[in-house]
Amino acid sequence: MVSLSSPPPPPPRAEELQGGRPPIPPYVKAAAGSLGGVMEACCLQPIDVVKTRLQLDRSGAYRGIAHCGTTVARAEGVPALWKGLTPFATHLTLKYALRLGSNAVLQSAFKDPDTGKVSAQGRLASGFGAGVLEALVIVTPFEVVKIRLQQQKGLSTDLLRYKGPIHCAKTIVREEGLFGLWSGALPTVMRNGTNQAAMFTAKNTFDIFLWKKHEGDGKVLQPWQSMVSGFLAGTAGPICTGPFDVVKTRLMAQGRTGDIKYKGMVHAIRTIHAEEGLRALWKGLLPRLMRIPPGQAIMWGVADQVIGLYERTYLQSAHV
Repeated sequence: MVSLSSPPPPPPRAEELQGGRPPIPPYVKAAAGSLGGVMEACCLQPIDVVKTRLQLDRSGAYRGIAHCGTTVARAEGVPALWKGLTPFATHLTLKYALRLGSNAVLQSAFKDPDTGKVSAQGRLASGFGAGVLEALVIVTPFEVVKIRLQQQKGLSTDLLRYKGPIHCAKTIVREEGLFGLWSGALPTVMRNGTNQAAMFTAKNTFDIFLWKKHEGDGKVLQPWQSMVSGFLAGTAGPICTGPFDVVKTRLMAQGRTGDIKYKGMVHAIRTIHAEEGLRALWKGLLPRLMRIPPGQAIMWGVADQVIGLYERTYLQSAHV
């Protein structure tokens, strides 16, 4: 006897489980991140200059953040606090575009096909992968140029070795080879991978815990709510990755020719610990904490609004 019963319906797709809304495209998240990066760079560049000067200070010339900032402004002029802004802003714009876009792509690969959700392990792996990618493609060469410009002291452009970001990059390639732009790549990869694994996971956790906001639910946070989540998510990384950041700065600043004090990441950590003590591996931590959490607050405050605008304009109207 042939059964006339209809076959069971197929399992619901991930977007159906999220209220029928399709996922936000990675290019939207990339654009949101780039706009947030521009705003962050303009607001926080002076703190980054102070952080770099403190990390490069071996003689104790600066007695702290305030003394460093006032010394630079008094000796070199207030605009010196925005040294390296062009590569810094360009680097942040491209970095956040790649970070948010690649993280979205990686998260889609880790999504459960039945529930459409990303596990905690998948979120960590996606963040780490996005951090490694941004470190190799964008962060390392741009930070090499930025740090070389920031370590220069003086007022007269004619007396400075590097006249600007393009001249700096060309000089490094000519004197040290193309890979000179990737000095300090290994500690940068370790720093950024760990940072982004923690940051994306923490941002999602704080959004859920504080605001009951789940990714893809159509709810758009207020800017101040996104800034609170972003600020809190940006605090853990600098503490965990301080030694990687100090070593990265030292390796990038010394170049590949002339006086090579540090032969690599491990050698640099051992040398700094032996010559300057354990605390030296966290030099510049306070300005990093003054820069990264507020930077994440600014970036997410902008990025979440751009993503929310896309959701309101396209996804919700399509759903209706």
